[in-house]
Amino acid sequence: MRAPATSPPPTDADGRPLGLHDAPGGLGAGSLPADPSTWPLSAVYSALASTPGGLDEDEAAVRLVQVGPNALEEAAAVPLLRRLAGNFTHLMALLLWAGGALAFAAGLPEIGVAVFLVNVINGLFAFWQEYKAERATEALRKLLPSSVTVLRGGAERRVAAEELVPGDVMVLAEGDRIPADARLVEAHELAADQSTLTGESYPAPRTAAPLPAGDRPPSARTNIVFAGTSVARGRGKAVVFATGMRTEFGGIARLTQGMRIDDSPLQRELGRVSKAVAVLAVGIGIALFVLVQALTPMPFGRGVVFALGIIVAFVPEGMLPTVTLSLAMATQRMARRNALVKRLSAVEALGCTTVICTDKTGTLTQNEMTVRALWLASGAMEVTGVGYGPEGEVRRAGGRPGAAPADVRMLLLAAGLANDARVVAPRADEAGSGRWTVVGDPTEAALRVVAAKAGIDLTGEEQVAPRVLDLPFDSALKRMSTLHRAAGRVVLYSKGAPKELLARCTSIRVDSVDVPLDDEHRRGVLAANDEYSRQGLRVLGVATREIVGSLRGVERGDLESSLVFLGLIAMMDPPRDEVAAAVATCRRAGIRILMMTGDYGLTGESIARRIGLLTGPRVRIVNGDEIDAMDDDELAAVLGGEVLLARTTPAHKLRVVTVLQGAGHVVAVTGDGVNDAPALKRADIGVAMGMAGTDVAREAADMVLLDDNFASIVNAVEEGRTVYADIRKFTSYIFTSNAAEAIPFTLFGLSGARIPLALDVMHVLTVDLGTDLAPALALGAEAPERGLMDRPPRARDEHLITRRLLLRSLVWLGIPEGLVAMTMFYLRFWSAGFGGQWLDLPATGRLYRSATAMALAGVVMAQVGNLFAHRTDRESVFRRGRRPNPLLWIGVATELALVLAVVYVPPLQKVIGTAALPAAAWVPLIAVSPLLMLLDEARKAVVRRRERLGGQR
Repeated sequence: MRAPATSPPPTDADGRPLGLHDAPGGLGAGSLPADPSTWPLSAVYSALASTPGGLDEDEAAVRLVQVGPNALEEAAAVPLLRRLAGNFTHLMALLLWAGGALAFAAGLPEIGVAVFLVNVINGLFAFWQEYKAERATEALRKLLPSSVTVLRGGAERRVAAEELVPGDVMVLAEGDRIPADARLVEAHELAADQSTLTGESYPAPRTAAPLPAGDRPPSARTNIVFAGTSVARGRGKAVVFATGMRTEFGGIARLTQGMRIDDSPLQRELGRVSKAVAVLAVGIGIALFVLVQALTPMPFGRGVVFALGIIVAFVPEGMLPTVTLSLAMATQRMARRNALVKRLSAVEALGCTTVICTDKTGTLTQNEMTVRALWLASGAMEVTGVGYGPEGEVRRAGGRPGAAPADVRMLLLAAGLANDARVVAPRADEAGSGRWTVVGDPTEAALRVVAAKAGIDLTGEEQVAPRVLDLPFDSALKRMSTLHRAAGRVVLYSKGAPKELLARCTSIRVDSVDVPLDDEHRRGVLAANDEYSRQGLRVLGVATREIVGSLRGVERGDLESSLVFLGLIAMMDPPRDEVAAAVATCRRAGIRILMMTGDYGLTGESIARRIGLLTGPRVRIVNGDEIDAMDDDELAAVLGGEVLLARTTPAHKLRVVTVLQGAGHVVAVTGDGVNDAPALKRADIGVAMGMAGTDVAREAADMVLLDDNFASIVNAVEEGRTVYADIRKFTSYIFTSNAAEAIPFTLFGLSGARIPLALDVMHVLTVDLGTDLAPALALGAEAPERGLMDRPPRARDEHLITRRLLLRSLVWLGIPEGLVAMTMFYLRFWSAGFGGQWLDLPATGRLYRSATAMALAGVVMAQVGNLFAHRTDRESVFRRGRRPNPLLWIGVATELALVLAVVYVPPLQKVIGTAALPAAAWVPLIAVSPLLMLLDEARKAVVRRRERLGGQR
């Protein structure tokens, strides 16, 4: 049967149907407000040009053409080849390309090939560091169902979710995933799991009743179901008003897609260093080339070699691949500490983090509701154990008189039977390691768990007293009830908000006796409720009554009246055990932790105080609507104090991160839900939960915590600080050899080529890309110096290369190493009997190549001592208790093996330009190896003495 013809829904200027996000003020009839949650039920179908029987197939096909498929759009990505090419066209790369071409033009093809290879290696390493698959939108799509039940032409049928259009009537049942934003027109005990959007795990009751006009977050639109959520319980019907990118889900996808990923502090610093060093090296090379050409008779070709040598000597070709490999090693170490890093530069970004913005549920807490206390008129009880496992007991609270066992049993039995949740034990093959899980409302699951701890077999009780009627939870009444028949009696059990439930009671149970509920008892109940609430506990009241007579025709209000109040049950989502220590470490390290939760502010404050996140007597709790009312300057001022952000949406979280970054902070964001994805992607470092997190959060993040342990973030921060300190160490180590390499070229040029080149370009590249690489990587695995996590984060604008580093590497250590190279060069001639006549020898013979080999070996042997000198910045390398680093010895062995190969293997001799050394030549070479380590020990002793004197003053 064909449904009545319908007119197309109202459209915008582009002919697309209007939706919640962009309606200008009238849908359908023209007199309705833009927010569908305010539409009366009688107007929903007409507003969306639909009918109770849904659309017919022809109409749906027309709208599908108008609107497009119900799917998330893909953001345009930078082509892979363009991203690869970008790593070969930046300033430093262009200079090296030009230098290589110049070498070919000067008839030096081996140097040209070597320089080109350096450029290729650097470009590939840079591309590896930057490359990251963007799959956040793909993960978002996986949350949308592939098909959905709708009414088409008055009949139910399954259609592909992509074919859903505005005006379609969806038929919803428990367990269904929802593919579009829709206005409910029927709701029978319906509750939606909106955790993918809100981050909170409580099933949200849904109703078809219209809401009054006013601004409210999506979670408060109780008559709307959203794409990406699911039906936790109940059934209903809803009329679609937004599909694809026009849904709330699509809005999150748009935020995530449109995010520009900024370079990390290290990437920006490496770019700055590369430009500065390239400009400096080229400038010095050109200046000295012009000076030498003007003042000396050096041939042009030799001048080109001289200029190229200066440029290559000053450019740290091996720094970028060494940094990348060091970060890669750090990611392996972090993986062993349950932190999986997806973007290499994120390792270092953690080290300068100043603010961690974290969700509450599932991040700071265990995301497992747990009953902590019971209150009964006959006494209070406490409950031990956490999570959904039955381990724990119900016992007297703090030595005070406990409630009567019969009263406790009745309280827990009533709460357990007025309950739709189920607790699922670990599978047999998971014994000892599996987790208990729940089906249904976590709050109701917690009630079943506490009943088990008290020895109550709810499964058996349900068989003895089967349910005969449901009075589902009503958000207006704030309670739910069930009726059970047992031994010829019908008993009602009810649970809900304590104040509202107490108003329906006329009696209270005290020591198994029902007594009148007088004012004194009411004050006692309310006082206990207030005390538990102040502790951040979620409190439920429980009541009962026996129903006499027939149930036929009895109103709900009559059934839920004249109740007997049984007591209060207080529960919470407990903090993770290790979080308090992690928070204390962050505080000591100068890192702020800012809680951003979708939950109530008081609940968040209680958790924050338990873990030490908030310590002041007065804390400002800012809700999402207050954030909307602030401009960026006002929000930045608020964020500067002790504050907790509650009832936040994805847009709020994203804005907070942006404002903090604008204030100069390096921001890490933790999260596990779809609602966290935009903020995770915008942050300097996004940290997702690996176990409880969604695919969306994991794909948007830079790092995934494999154990969902907040403490792992602190380990990662320490690793980040360590890796930056280690990068600074091997940068200084590399610069030392760069300075030493420049000295022979400088003497060669200023002498007008009278002093032969002790090292040429191939020797320099041998050190930079050969012998220095393994030792530098060993420094990248050094343990942190003492007190690393007791210092504040380094400033965002602090440079990797400081004046202090340059003075240490270039002057204090670099010049002596250069003099060692020249001394070894001269010593080889002197040992061959030439004395002062070595200046007149041609730079082509075997002895000359042997002398350059000895100069090269001098640099390498001096770098051995330099390697150990750079293990520490202030501490003596001889201090006891320092963690050994076996990679150092591997690095030393590698560089010695390489230099021996270059000196003694004929093919390498030919390529590099060396000749064999006599065995006696290694005596002075070995003797100079500790020189730089001893020089730096003297410097460190002076630094420590100054620090001690400064501390005494």
